[in-house]
Amino acid sequence: MNPLVVFAEYISYIRLEKNYSPRTILEYENDIKEFYSFLEQEGLSDLAAVDYSEARLFVTTLYDKGLSRVTISRKISSIRSLYKFCNVRFGIDDNAFRLLYHPKKEQRLPAFFYEEELEALFSVGDGYSPKSLRNQALLELLYATGIRVSELVSIDLKDIDNELGIVKVMGKGSKERYVPFGSFAMEALESYLSNGRPILMKDKSHRSLFVNLRGDPITARGVRHVLNGMMEEAIIHRKIHPHMLRHSFATHMLSNGADMRTVQELLGHSQLSSTQVYTHITKEHLRKTYMNAHPRA
Repeated sequence: MNPLVVFAEYISYIRLEKNYSPRTILEYENDIKEFYSFLEQEGLSDLAAVDYSEARLFVTTLYDKGLSRVTISRKISSIRSLYKFCNVRFGIDDNAFRLLYHPKKEQRLPAFFYEEELEALFSVGDGYSPKSLRNQALLELLYATGIRVSELVSIDLKDIDNELGIVKVMGKGSKERYVPFGSFAMEALESYLSNGRPILMKDKSHRSLFVNLRGDPITARGVRHVLNGMMEEAIIHRKIHPHMLRHSFATHMLSNGADMRTVQELLGHSQLSSTQVYTHITKEHLRKTYMNAHPRA
């Protein structure tokens, strides 16, 4: 079976039928292109000719490149998914990658903000200019809800119910969910919508909740720029990524007594195992606090 024909049909399948996000599709494309490059080097021109030994050799080349276990595991999943598609669509044997074991994941705990760091961060955006009102509302909503930045930038005005304190977000796989937020985010949004957004919009006309300084819908890159600027002003010497606010939301919720299932639903995780990583954070924080505070630790 011609690999290029299979590639085109598979990418069309995950885009149109599976409705994967553009970012996920790009990752699959890159992983498969890397696999195809390996096949070319090995002199293989037919996907059906790949057996278990070649699949193992491909994984070995990934380790030789110094890639992390998480990245290698993702690449295995990408190629395994391709072969599963080939098995159903073209009758190609998919045992080669189906029998491969995923490398054991490295136990990396998600980075999060301590509450005193968040207080410093929130104080930076506490101003009255349209930009400050926008930044404060953006920060408050991210921390209050734990939503992803991709979800934040897609929120329209109609998705916010500021009276009930609920926002509708479109999660992964086009799954909608409703997430509550508290009084701090509610107040920040009211100020932004009344005195910030109308000025930033200038002569633009669209329904996106958050806008940049030109009045256009803010992008994920723009959100990162805003947060990095606030970090510098708060003099917090840490590398930030927007997901840290999502991690902080989950960690603080669990630390203060929220149950796992509720946090799972709020985060939009399809699997409970994705949420359970945050219990490791709270346990590690508890252990460090004990070791630092107990006289005979």
